[in-house]
Amino acid sequence: MTEPVFPEGILTLNRSGDVPLPEQIYRGLREAVRAGLLRPGTRLPSTRRLASTLEVARNTVNTAYELLQAEGVISVRTGAAPRIAEDLFPEGLPAGTPEPPAQPGLSKRGQRLAVNLRGDGWATRHGALQPGAPALDCFPYEEWARCLRRAARLERSADLQYRNYAGVPALKLQLARHLAAERGVRAEPEQVLIISSMQAGLSLLSQALGDPGDEVWLEDPGYLGARTAFHAAGFRIRPLPTDGQGADAGSMCIGDNPPKLIYVTPSHQYPLGVRMPLARRLALLEAARTTGAVVLEDDYDSEFLFSGRPVAALYGLAGEGQVIYLGTFSKSLMPGLRIAFCVVPAALIAPLTQLMRNMGCAANVQAQAALASFMDGGAYQKHLKLIREVYRERGMMLVEALKRRLGNRIEVEPPAGNVQVALTFREPVDDVALAQEMHKAGFAVSALSGCYLGAVKTPGLIIGFAGASAAQVGEGVEVLGTLLDRFVTG
Repeated sequence: MTEPVFPEGILTLNRSGDVPLPEQIYRGLREAVRAGLLRPGTRLPSTRRLASTLEVARNTVNTAYELLQAEGVISVRTGAAPRIAEDLFPEGLPAGTPEPPAQPGLSKRGQRLAVNLRGDGWATRHGALQPGAPALDCFPYEEWARCLRRAARLERSADLQYRNYAGVPALKLQLARHLAAERGVRAEPEQVLIISSMQAGLSLLSQALGDPGDEVWLEDPGYLGARTAFHAAGFRIRPLPTDGQGADAGSMCIGDNPPKLIYVTPSHQYPLGVRMPLARRLALLEAARTTGAVVLEDDYDSEFLFSGRPVAALYGLAGEGQVIYLGTFSKSLMPGLRIAFCVVPAALIAPLTQLMRNMGCAANVQAQAALASFMDGGAYQKHLKLIREVYRERGMMLVEALKRRLGNRIEVEPPAGNVQVALTFREPVDDVALAQEMHKAGFAVSALSGCYLGAVKTPGLIIGFAGASAAQVGEGVEVLGTLLDRFVTG
């Protein structure tokens, strides 16, 4: 009787590896059985034949067969060829059919964490006029490269170990000085926690300061990143009415479920771009004091003010522990830097630092050191002065082009700051479909209606201008004007 020969690929030996050859043969045959490549009852080559085929000693194959027989994978009878054991598979499972492995699934919390509230294609979109995109053509690459080279010399620094998980002391000091001078935020450097992104900060604070079922107030319309963090934490999100003067806490009825957190963007409301006047700010702080809520102040785009005087940060107006201040370098420098920060009450420094360690949301040490050097040498302030003027010119150019092409079909105001404008339509428009069509044309605008929590949604577009050239603005506005009639729904 002709002895069986294994199909190619069932057994492959690594003669230079650390695993002994008998062990490799044993594992290979066992895996072939598990995968259904060798069925119960299949006759195996004799030890002599397999040793010749594999070019190994016969004792090597004998050892492997003995291991398989001891486990009941093969049966060996005197005078007969070894075979795969007939009773190897459990009752009811077809011979040769491997039991399909159970696929991992997300828990309820995992499903909340993984939800995409921004809509399909948001993370992969690219193109001109993208909201939140800074002017990378203005970035001081040479100066930044020098700072990075200096930071690379930290090879003997203790910062490269596990200490200072909440931020490099040099950067915390620079930020404390900058915020005191520019935003009226007076805090000790230890109160500044360096995080990898605004989203990481919102997720961190949501997990730390609230429990599933707690109520949180969120501007309506509001920032989808905040909504994502609150949804993941299991909060009950309550819309905070927002108009041309920002969030209106005075219109909220507190009821039996006071908020645990209140999230606002008072400097440049996202997405509308308006500034919250002092009266609204004080009313918001009073609501927080009355309810015991902690205000999360996202000082969105506060670096960019094209006209008028800066409005004081809520943090500087509030009592101790009322407000946690958040900021990022994504718009003033670049998103890829992956550095943001929050200023927290002294009582939260230790627990939040430990939570950062537990969650692994620390920022890159050398990037932090480079940024500290960049700020200390005055390069950051110089860069801000330059891009404020560039952003002002590009924002005005976009608004003028929109008004010239679309006239009274839209409402849009010249930006007082910010890196994008919110355009609303004076007729019913499917802004989601319109935005998707503009994506196909190479323009990464966002639909305004997606930022609303309630049933009433204002159609419009959020259009970035900070990184846009004159040609991109002209082409984008022309594409919008050409497409608009296709998506009017009334």
